[in-house]
Amino acid sequence: MRLQDKVILITGSGSGIGKSTAQLFAREGAQVIVNDLDAAKGNETVSEITAAGGSAHFIQADVTQPESVKQMVDEIIQLHGRIDVLFNNAGISGVGALHEVEPDVWDRIMSINIKGVYLPSKYVVHHMMDRKSGSIINMSSCVAEIGLARRASYAATKGAVLALTKAMQVDYASYGIRVNALVPGTIMTPFVENYLRTSYDDPEAAIASLKTRQLSNELGRPEDVAYAALFLASDESKFMMGSPFYIDGGATFGKNA
Repeated sequence: MRLQDKVILITGSGSGIGKSTAQLFAREGAQVIVNDLDAAKGNETVSEITAAGGSAHFIQADVTQPESVKQMVDEIIQLHGRIDVLFNNAGISGVGALHEVEPDVWDRIMSINIKGVYLPSKYVVHHMMDRKSGSIINMSSCVAEIGLARRASYAATKGAVLALTKAMQVDYASYGIRVNALVPGTIMTPFVENYLRTSYDDPEAAIASLKTRQLSNELGRPEDVAYAALFLASDESKFMMGSPFYIDGGATFGKNA
């Protein structure tokens, strides 16, 4: 029970990595706050956690809207009195070279992937400052550090998240708050699987091509990232500060022959 009684907010936890992380954190003793814009998916996550004997509560909120995020944080503080861990997981993908991306699409990706880290952090961090304790986990990506075709908007946001993580750590280290970033490679979430099957004439060939990016020659699973998040949420990672944590099968620093 590595997270016994910790109050943990996970944004975008109705599916994929967020859902797997919420389930794992609950098994490790956390009181999990499931957040998602999709109430059906969020409540499904909660139902599965509680059916397995865990503790979870769903709050619907839009991480791009200040008042929505503030109300969510206020509700958690009223219920639990504190937030020990914030996992800024909510995000969307973006496909296209820069000249192919329309301005409204660009703005939406920037809003969800960057503002969706800024706003929850803004409204949670002062509660952590008061208690002089806390862990914030931001979701970046290996595309923040490697060139990848037709991922301009997504790479820009994940690079920003990585830079923001380091800046936040400097500002909040004196308050006992740790800020770290997860840097996954390609993870086979339901979103990615659906994208591959609807965007390619030969989805299996696309999957095979994606596998070659990793030295492991395999795609990651949501659980792979969840276990990395568990380490950052736990007290075991107390000496990790402002660090990128790679879960990418070797995509960032290796290259297949």
